[in-house]
Amino acid sequence: MTQSTDCRTLVLAGTYTKNYPCEGIYVYEMEPETGGLELLATAGGIPSPTYLALSADLRYLYAPSNVGKNAVVAAYAFDATTGALSLLNTQPAQGTVPCYVTLDATGKWVLTANYGDGSAAVYPREPDGRLGEAACVVRHQGSSANPRRQEGPHAHSITVDPANRFVFVADLGIDRVMVYELNAATGALTPAAVPWVEVHAGAGPRHFVFHPSQRFAYLINELDSTLIAFAYDAETGRLDHLQTVPGLPEGYEGTSWAADLHLDPAGRFLYGSNRGHDSIVVNSIDPAKGSLCLVGHVPSGGKTPRGFALSPDGRFLICANQDTDNLVTFTLDPQTGLPEATGLEVTVPAPVCVKFVQVRVV
Repeated sequence: MTQSTDCRTLVLAGTYTKNYPCEGIYVYEMEPETGGLELLATAGGIPSPTYLALSADLRYLYAPSNVGKNAVVAAYAFDATTGALSLLNTQPAQGTVPCYVTLDATGKWVLTANYGDGSAAVYPREPDGRLGEAACVVRHQGSSANPRRQEGPHAHSITVDPANRFVFVADLGIDRVMVYELNAATGALTPAAVPWVEVHAGAGPRHFVFHPSQRFAYLINELDSTLIAFAYDAETGRLDHLQTVPGLPEGYEGTSWAADLHLDPAGRFLYGSNRGHDSIVVNSIDPAKGSLCLVGHVPSGGKTPRGFALSPDGRFLICANQDTDNLVTFTLDPQTGLPEATGLEVTVPAPVCVKFVQVRVV
């Protein structure tokens, strides 16, 4: 496999393990010209490691075990040269069905969201990469309009703002994005002065991202497949609604649930995935206003595109289609932002999460 003289690009996939014990994390090297993937390594250790987060030094990886009761969050040592992963330890998830993990900017704290009971936890990261006991746990209360999916809180993602001051937890069950102040010394989460932003009933907040300008933020809602643009006040953590747009084509009447959400590196385009319509929706972003304008929809190359990611150079998009067991490579049109199918894909059992990693060549 050819590679650039400056760095190699790795792609990591987290999956649902249908018949645990088995491998759950897959590590690939990406061919820099075509975007093709070559398997380097796999790792097990926990059932259904569906979401992944890497430390900034690329030495450690963290993953929640997306199961019900007795769920854990795991720490792995990561060898960026070989792609090998070694399980270091686990900690109780402090809730049920953990579905998301991230690190704060200092690398001292690992934060998780638990879908099953609407809770979030903060763990200290030891010098050797292991997870310490949870330093803070917050639990949401409430319900919303959908009696089947919103009978109680369901925290679906947890995001630290670029300044490392505020933490945002998108809760599908209560139609709110909860806002906390982060104490970077202790790991404590305390409600912000404006402790939440409420979205329209039955929306189902899922994933949340910040624009590179730090002036705007975006939310994808699972249940009604909409996207929301917010103005963001970095001093207070306040979110103000700017715009709500559909994530599905006009006139579409089938069943579909929105899933993942990402920006291109330059902040020109916003991408979302639709499970059911099985597509990636692309919106352009007004750099002055933060508003969204539909560019188009592109088939995901499989069924149930639960997760996807864009390469750090903005040239490729790789989509994880859960129900067709494939990772599909697209190139990105630099003018329109639209993904273009390359015809390249690899088979991965029930992929959920995709992460790009750039490794410098020594």
